[in-house]
Amino acid sequence: MASLKEIKSRIQSVSSTCKITSAMKMVSSAKLRKSQRVIENFLPYSNKLNTLLSNFLSADADLLSPLAAVRKTERVAIVVISSNSSLCGAFNSNVIRLLNHTVAEYKGLTKENIFIYPVGRKVTAAVRKAGYTPKIDNEALAEKPAYNTVAAIAEELMRDFLDEKIDRVELIFHHFKSRSSQILQRETFLPFLLQPCKKTSEKELYYLIEPDRESVVNELIPKVIKLKLYAALLDSNASEHAARTIAMQIATDNANDLMQELKMQYNKSRQQAITSELLDITGATFGVQ
Repeated sequence: MASLKEIKSRIQSVSSTCKITSAMKMVSSAKLRKSQRVIENFLPYSNKLNTLLSNFLSADADLLSPLAAVRKTERVAIVVISSNSSLCGAFNSNVIRLLNHTVAEYKGLTKENIFIYPVGRKVTAAVRKAGYTPKIDNEALAEKPAYNTVAAIAEELMRDFLDEKIDRVELIFHHFKSRSSQILQRETFLPFLLQPCKKTSEKELYYLIEPDRESVVNELIPKVIKLKLYAALLDSNASEHAARTIAMQIATDNANDLMQELKMQYNKSRQQAITSELLDITGATFGVQ
């Protein structure tokens, strides 16, 4: 059985750990609230733009875009988003696992024809370990998504797709559903999926368009694509903070439980020590008599 000094040292160590995990939980919770506000402010604009594009497509089902061209996949790009730091449960390991699964599906392609755009220190390290050269190295995006930087990456992907340097772009990220639920998703980023909405009323679909419908739609689609990538970064950022909040809460609860067990063990050992001393004293007294 451990000595009283050893148990007391463990209690102090667990108590220090508990304070750290509790503080990290509070920090992550504050960052999560900030990320949620950003998403809430962004969604109305994004949804309105998507509705506008869908309404245009509903009025002209034959309207096509070069960014929607479906080709045989001989070169693929994968945009994958993780976090810069750990202590967020299985957040990063799940992303890396899905990335490996996605790459395995393109086993017919050589490494030179698989282009990986990692965002986040953890997945970037995994990409290098797998023998791939990251197409971008921007860890700051995982911590603070910046629209201008995201738009530049989206423009590069669209340009390479139009020039047929890549035939398909996939996107891997966590979708923030709620504080307790983050859904790992894999979506097709390019070719852009044209999804006309259902026609509800003529009044809703009436637009006066200048110069023409095709020009407006071809202007809207790149904007929607950029926003989709930006939304994925915001989703992943909020999901990371939510995952870390939960992980730190679990760690704090476990530390508290362990501390209670150690205190009980300490008290039990202390009582046993006192009892042993009393028995020794009593035995010695009776022995003297």
